[in-house]
Amino acid sequence: MSNKVYRASTTAPVNIAVVKYWGKRDAKLNLPTNSSLSVTLSQADLRTLTTASCSASFPASEGDSLLLNGEPSDISGARTQACLRELRSRRAALEAADPSLPKLSTYPLRLVSENNFPTAAGLASSAAGFAALVRAIANLYELPASPSELSLIARQGSGSACRSLFGGYVAWRMGDKADGTDSMADQIAEASHWPDMRALVLVVSAAKKGVSSSSGMQQTVATSGLFRERIATVVPENMAIMEKAIAEKDFEKFAEVTMRDSNSFHATCADTYPPIFYMNDVSRAAIRAVEAINEKAGRTVAAYTFDAGPNAVIYYQEKDTEAVVGTFYHVLQGADIGGWKSADIKGLKPTISLDENVAGLLKAGVSRVIMTGVGEGPVKTDEFLVAEDGTPAKR
Repeated sequence: MSNKVYRASTTAPVNIAVVKYWGKRDAKLNLPTNSSLSVTLSQADLRTLTTASCSASFPASEGDSLLLNGEPSDISGARTQACLRELRSRRAALEAADPSLPKLSTYPLRLVSENNFPTAAGLASSAAGFAALVRAIANLYELPASPSELSLIARQGSGSACRSLFGGYVAWRMGDKADGTDSMADQIAEASHWPDMRALVLVVSAAKKGVSSSSGMQQTVATSGLFRERIATVVPENMAIMEKAIAEKDFEKFAEVTMRDSNSFHATCADTYPPIFYMNDVSRAAIRAVEAINEKAGRTVAAYTFDAGPNAVIYYQEKDTEAVVGTFYHVLQGADIGGWKSADIKGLKPTISLDENVAGLLKAGVSRVIMTGVGEGPVKTDEFLVAEDGTPAKR
């Protein structure tokens, strides 16, 4: 028996949807009630790094394990198990076809993962996490699967993870087959197609959500009349306009659909019975700030969007950094918050002043910012979180 430890490492990005995924038509297979579309954010700012390893020398009695940000993490859940099972069966098929291959599918997996951003920052860490997990194991197993095929597997772990297998601008096609084999992600455009797309994240609260996304979306599906209108009409129209806006690099259209779709999603949350509120007063102040910035600029230079939580993600183009980032920086600079990139904020003038109530809410409520932009999909790396002997690497 060989004691060799097989290893593969990859990074994967966070994505923020501009047309939101909300609602499952099949909870077990994680099939959505509507298609969605997202921007992949730069891994220089937000990424998960995962090393997948396996060896015949790992004790079978220990089974598979995951170390997440230095802490043991439970992987016995149905979603994680579905991903592992699917990846193993694909590897087993390769081994059956070529008996000379090592039987990696039979060895226990040791997975080690870490984020370069605080998990508590209320950012969708599960999308990057499951995308990195699936991509790393696929690399370890040397699977010939395309990113779209792998997105089918990642989707079973976390719906939005399927979009983090690509960079740039990504659609998750809801599909209509009962078995979910056509519910997968595809890339609308590379990051290089529209490279000056930027995002400013206002982290409002690092607290855990009051209502988890999974249970929240199922309450909405069950009780909201607005939701039925959203999936029948609103989202299909938004998807079509958004794809065209990205193809044509039309920021005004991109921004309008981004803001309208966020509003539509949160309206269906409010229309859920009993209602779900993810946004708070600070979130609403961010909306007012974006409206003021656009009004003073005389054109749409900024677009807000909110996921299932109070954090604001504000999209803008690099050329409008002063109007957008400059305004927020000058409002927030008295508050002791991290995340500003000194090279990007140097010399930014406060060209736009905000209503003092709006400014006061933002100053009191924003705990940190993240300055980022559109970026690439998963990247294979030689940075290993598991040492050659199979133990967690010393960092």
